Amino acid sequence: METKTQLKQAKKLSDRFRVTDGQGFRLKKFDPADILNFKAEDRPVAEKSLTDGVRLLAKLQDKLYAQDRWSVLLIFQAMDAAGKDGAIKHVMTGVNPQGCEVYSFKTPTSEELDHDFLWRCMKRLPERGRIGIFNRSYYEETLVVRVHGEFLASQKLPARVVTKDIWKERLKDISNFERYLTHNGIAVVKFFLHVSKDEQKKRFLERIDNPDKNWKFSLNDIHERQHWSEYMNAYEETIQATATKFAPWYVVPADNKWFTRLVVASAVVRTLESLDLEYPQLSKEEVKTLEAAKVSLMERVDQ
Repeated sequence: METKTQLKQAKKLSDRFRVTDGQGFRLKKFDPADILNFKAEDRPVAEKSLTDGVRLLAKLQDKLYAQDRWSVLLIFQAMDAAGKDGAIKHVMTGVNPQGCEVYSFKTPTSEELDHDFLWRCMKRLPERGRIGIFNRSYYEETLVVRVHGEFLASQKLPARVVTKDIWKERLKDISNFERYLTHNGIAVVKFFLHVSKDEQKKRFLERIDNPDKNWKFSLNDIHERQHWSEYMNAYEETIQATATKFAPWYVVPADNKWFTRLVVASAVVRTLESLDLEYPQLSKEEVKTLEAAKVSLMERVDQ
């Protein structure tokens, strides 16, 4: 059984990076290389803490699934090479696959473009008792679509709705949508894996130099890198408008992957623990039925 001390330590680790009020938020206040009080040589200790966190997560997820009341939506956003896939893989490694679903949202299809911008994500919301993971999400609409105006043009919107305030309107719609989800028992947690431009360059070069990682590299990554400042501004305004107590953002330092994964695990544990999850309690009648079944099984002589 997990101890209160373990839960307290797990939750505390991610506190520094939790944003619940976007007013006054500035991205420059968050260092992509931050590792709190850890040192580089403390990595083995951090990895042990990650293992402990994954165990806690597995126990809490089991209760979530059994209780079948809440569901949890984890949203991951980041620049290329920030480590979204690795964070998802390492943090969720101990979770029962039956209770977890991962969706990666890429370029919208023609069918998706014929619907509102939330539609394709709404179809993938997690069922009660399950954890849903969005690798990118509807937030692309205030990030990549904002940076690349041609993507907005492809959405075939009526001219009168494409105003100078469209990004503010979309951010407001997103925040209202997340409030709606919360009112329906879906706990929403959002992660921005904050990698520095220098570290991204280093990882791109590694993908080019290492034959086993060549498949990860795309020339489009270099193209997007040229819009770095625009993306940082878009992320800042997005978090300012949508960071709330009911749907917080975690601005996670991503220059050190081992620390990134530790913070993500901490935040997920914190979220699940806050839901007061318990295994379902049987009624007196159901307990009597179990006792009768036990007696029957004990008395039966199997052939």
